[in-house]
Amino acid sequence: MTLPSSVVISEEGPREGFQIEPGPIAAADKIALIDALGRTGLKYIQAVSFVNPKRVPGMADAEEVVGGMTLTPGVEYSSIWFNEIGLLRAWALRDRLTIAGKIRAYPSDAFLKKNLNRSHEEHLEYTRYEIGRYKNMGIPVSEASVTAAFGCNFAGEIPVERVLSEIGALKALIVEHDLPINVVSLADTMAWATPNTIKRVVGAVQDRFPEFDVSLHLHDTRGMAIANAFAGLQMGVVYFDAAVGGLGGCPFAAHRGAAGNISTEDLVFMCHEMGIETGIDLDALIECALLAERIVGHPLPGQVMRGGTLAKFREGARSR
Repeated sequence: MTLPSSVVISEEGPREGFQIEPGPIAAADKIALIDALGRTGLKYIQAVSFVNPKRVPGMADAEEVVGGMTLTPGVEYSSIWFNEIGLLRAWALRDRLTIAGKIRAYPSDAFLKKNLNRSHEEHLEYTRYEIGRYKNMGIPVSEASVTAAFGCNFAGEIPVERVLSEIGALKALIVEHDLPINVVSLADTMAWATPNTIKRVVGAVQDRFPEFDVSLHLHDTRGMAIANAFAGLQMGVVYFDAAVGGLGGCPFAAHRGAAGNISTEDLVFMCHEMGIETGIDLDALIECALLAERIVGHPLPGQVMRGGTLAKFREGARSR
């Protein structure tokens, strides 16, 4: 088994978490967490989403949050959107946010309809339009993802061949429009993955599309996220999304109160204990997780923030 020597972790807690929390959460608290995360060594922080405030009231203050953030040099702050209105809101803040286009594939037609109210054909047509819009605005299209790549609550198991077919369609768009994309994200949106399916799907993608690196976006609804991350590391994956404290989750995924995304501090702890570099100060990250827990006002599923690092335990044992 050859593990990578280092990994790249993108922090999505402020966006994933605060858009799903019942709230209300003050913009000042959101800003405080984002600023603290910027001081941990993280290089990528997804701060907000520009979405319909009636459907996602937790992101109604996105402009205020972005305007109030203290930008740490060397850190990329990003956002997401799903339509032209959201794009234009993000574009207006391009002096403070990294604006990059993303193309998405949905191997589950049922989830695509539920999430974006589009058919497969409508989504492909919209993606083509979206690419043209990005190019006209001078926005690089640098990300590609497959949503619900491991299973779907509305469609059940997702066949590996369907995932490969969707990546093939993404590749055709990448080639057709000469897009600078070399990483494809596989999202376990509704937490169906297990270590075996991580290895099977990632392996199949690596075999069929060796020109792409794989990124993993993992959820912890069924307690499998850290095990799935380890399986990804065993397959040579070096790109991971995570959320401080285990914030977040998918609103379609499970009952309220289910665990959210993979906890950033748990992932960093595991990597450090295995000698895998992250560039992140774990103690500072744990403080961020505790801050996030205080902000949302309820326990978060991250484990390391309560258990502490082994280094601290070792120091304590030596002092005794």
